[in-house]
Amino acid sequence: MTIASPRKAKSKARRKEEPAFDALAFLHSAGVARKVVEFRKSQKIYSQGEPATTVVYIQEGGVKLSVVNEVGKEAVVAILGPADFIGEGCLAGQEFRMGTATAITPTAALIIEKNEMMRVLHAEHELSDRFMSYILSRNIRIEEDLIDQLFNSSEKRLARTLLLLARYGSESEQQKVPKVSQEMLAEMVGTTRSRVNFFMNKFRKLGFIRYNGGLQVHSSLLSVVLHE
Repeated sequence: MTIASPRKAKSKARRKEEPAFDALAFLHSAGVARKVVEFRKSQKIYSQGEPATTVVYIQEGGVKLSVVNEVGKEAVVAILGPADFIGEGCLAGQEFRMGTATAITPTAALIIEKNEMMRVLHAEHELSDRFMSYILSRNIRIEEDLIDQLFNSSEKRLARTLLLLARYGSESEQQKVPKVSQEMLAEMVGTTRSRVNFFMNKFRKLGFIRYNGGLQVHSSLLSVVLHE
């Protein structure tokens, strides 16, 4: 999501006021058959190329989505956390996983069989509409990620990545970020670790981030993204 102007920030604020999609309440109310699986840090939830037969709902923890090309180079596509779905491509006919999902912290996830999820989405139209709205919002963010990569500086891309990891838009002005290495941030931003380290030190000196039992991001970091 490239936040390139105050107008876009205001539009974002309007979206923030809308009630969030409570995925867990959705799963409970719809009576979806599912199982809870606990993953260790660095354990794969699913791998690129595997049959896509389940949808995964992240209950606790954090997950890295990555893709490896034919010469073995890995690119981090996204970092997702509690209340996010992954693997939903199978609902649209995706036969094989397009990427790999890896737990970056101890993670608890609900594993839902594709056919079970399809059954509930067909039976519960109101809930289906809410789920589709959630998925479309995710797709918009992915498109905005691409725009961000194409047109913004590495400093802005890093600031935006940190805000997204901190779930910018929540009530608190300061949010803790899941434990992510500078190497992983560099992969997500599309720059070098040394550049990430330089900007992280700059953000810390300006008071945009701080380390207190983990990385914490202040909402004032948004000023870096809005700066023309």
